[in-house]
Amino acid sequence: MTLSFCSFSSGSSGNCYLIKSEKTAILVDAGISGKKIYEGLEATGTPRGQLAALLITHEHSDHTKSIRTILKREKKLKAYANWGTWSNITHEICDAQKEIFETGESFYIGEIMVRSFRVSHDAAEPVGFTFSSQGKQISIVTDTGCMNEEIISEIKEADILVLEANHDVDMLKIGRYPWFLKKRVLGKEGHLSNTAAGEAILKLMSESSKERLVLLAHLSKENNFPEMAYQTVKNILEEADYYIGKHLKLNIVSRENLSLIYKI
Repeated sequence: MTLSFCSFSSGSSGNCYLIKSEKTAILVDAGISGKKIYEGLEATGTPRGQLAALLITHEHSDHTKSIRTILKREKKLKAYANWGTWSNITHEICDAQKEIFETGESFYIGEIMVRSFRVSHDAAEPVGFTFSSQGKQISIVTDTGCMNEEIISEIKEADILVLEANHDVDMLKIGRYPWFLKKRVLGKEGHLSNTAAGEAILKLMSESSKERLVLLAHLSKENNFPEMAYQTVKNILEEADYYIGKHLKLNIVSRENLSLIYKI
């Protein structure tokens, strides 16, 4: 069986990802327009009837913008979030379409096992997700200000890891963001920097030699650019004698455009 990942959009302007097997399609977040989500489903050859669930990482608008739109159109679709997130989502959503999970628990959607885990962000109860089937694993970790041992443990066996590389610290510090926003982004409940992403990958490599694909995601428009994120991570890995193409694969997902479809 194949598991695949595609990003429809990744960044502060909106987030939406697709996880898919042969029989089951799962959306992670709906922070872009409904039109763009349906264009993504069509472009990836995903019939609406295959769509089994919408998972929500946290309540911020760049992750929840079109939840109501999608659920109104897809009457049989269920949206999954923990209690803290549902309590802070203001969209009017039919109770019959709400599913509540407890952070840290595992549950099945079709043949795909989903496990949620806590991340560190200034939201009510933010989570990352791991998707597993027949020994294959995809993990998503964005919107976290730090990477702790719990997160590392959850993602260390991922074949595909979608990992935040939001900003370059120096660009952010000298940029035009107001101080309060700089402080938020840099904080433990903010966003992961390029350097922090590289160090997290290095930690994973030291704990598991498994060959994996890492997709750097949620890049800032103001305080980062793809080449810088890639090169920063590459430099950190090479200093420890880990090499892209030999020990792992590394790529970037676009802020606004559909990514490639990555399969395992």
